[in-house]
Amino acid sequence: MEKYKLLINGQWLEPQSGEWFETENPFTGQPWAMIPRCGKAEVDAAVAAAKAAFHQKSPWRTMTASARGAIVRKLGDLIAANADHLASIETRDNGKLYAEMRGQLGYIPQWYYYFGGLADKIEGRVIPIDKPGIFNYTREEPLGVIAAITPWNSPLMLATWKLAPALAAGNTIVWKPSEFSSASALEMGRLFEEAGFPPGVVNIVTGFGSDIGEPLVTHPDVAKVAFTGGDKTGEAVYGMAARGIKKVTLELGGKSANIVFDDASMDDAVKGVISGIFAATGQTCIAGSRALIHKSIHDKFVEKLLAMASQARMGDPSQMTTQVGPITTRPQYRKVLEYIEIAKQEGAVCRLGGTPAARPECGTGWFVEPTIFTGVKPTMRIANEEVFGPVLSIIPFEDEDEAVEIANNTIYGLAAGVWTQSIQRALSMPARLEAGTVWVNTYRAVSYMSPFGGFKRSGIGRESGLHAINEYLQTKSVWIDIVGNAPNPFVMR
Repeated sequence: MEKYKLLINGQWLEPQSGEWFETENPFTGQPWAMIPRCGKAEVDAAVAAAKAAFHQKSPWRTMTASARGAIVRKLGDLIAANADHLASIETRDNGKLYAEMRGQLGYIPQWYYYFGGLADKIEGRVIPIDKPGIFNYTREEPLGVIAAITPWNSPLMLATWKLAPALAAGNTIVWKPSEFSSASALEMGRLFEEAGFPPGVVNIVTGFGSDIGEPLVTHPDVAKVAFTGGDKTGEAVYGMAARGIKKVTLELGGKSANIVFDDASMDDAVKGVISGIFAATGQTCIAGSRALIHKSIHDKFVEKLLAMASQARMGDPSQMTTQVGPITTRPQYRKVLEYIEIAKQEGAVCRLGGTPAARPECGTGWFVEPTIFTGVKPTMRIANEEVFGPVLSIIPFEDEDEAVEIANNTIYGLAAGVWTQSIQRALSMPARLEAGTVWVNTYRAVSYMSPFGGFKRSGIGRESGLHAINEYLQTKSVWIDIVGNAPNPFVMR
């Protein structure tokens, strides 16, 4: 098996404990690589390296913004050149479809091009201050050491949403990938030196949250924590960061409503609902896990939905023809099946799936059949809690007001979908829905140019778009007396 090392200060090192842990292939259920099990010692070393690289006299800080941007863009070029390899590693390590991972790896470079281009557009401004004889201006400066903690479902893309703006702004990074999908991060780590990043600018530590998560988040030299994951863990991260008065960006869970009105293009809406929940095996924070269907079209829509979903091709995620792959982790596999049983006990009607997949093409992996429940009441747990798997709850609604009420009656607010041919509704519904992203007549579209983040318990801050780089900057106000003749020193000027 491949035996990886960790990256600290430009060097590939073995863990001080001499311990590794196995990472498993979700399609086979078998281990395929060994990941370093880091501890507090590695966290301290990585943060120290990042702090040194951020020092005002370091090559990274003395580099011009244009040169820094060129290195960030060079990283994008290298990712593009290695996209096939990185995508295959991601598929092997987290079980997502190679077709999707290759698409993501082909698109990820755009974040580095976009934010690399912004590196020398970070500008302060001169303020026509109301104090005579004073020249006042602002500077936008990097924060320092950023702890980037990323999940297992789209490892490199969700890391990129943090790394690209943070590096373009001039920060340094300690990156902790999920213990379930660390291999692609370590493979990507080989590209930083080639791109021209000085040692210590990007460091990668791997292991379990209980070993390195808290030491990283609470480290006094970490200026900000950028975290993507479940809301329970996010709550803990937020609390630990608050004790150090650290800045945070949190992208957390969701229970997104995909709302289909009676005037929608039904065929398009069926495809949109399937994309929202069964693409990526439902393992996305933006999953449209609640389909709200207008009562007048409910039965016909469900028939079409069942017909299409039942044809989904499951199996080896490395094959381009596969449409639904395995659940990424053993614990998540068990959790999804538990939620299916909870839904059945609550009285929801299972119309499709509802069991582990026993198809020969699924081999020994952790597969769950695409599952659809009707008869779901908004108060059921299946309609309120994030399952993070291929499980859809269908809820009927009477009118627009009821759809909005059901959609917003959740602790989450990450995303929502609206399917309608009414231009009035297409404009009014996004204003009424409590979600950071609203798609109309499409679903699951993202771009490096558009901000992404949640309302309510779905998170704090924004990733991607112009907003994102500001999450990694702090503003300094500079005052210069250009006249002299200091006034009374005991009175505020």
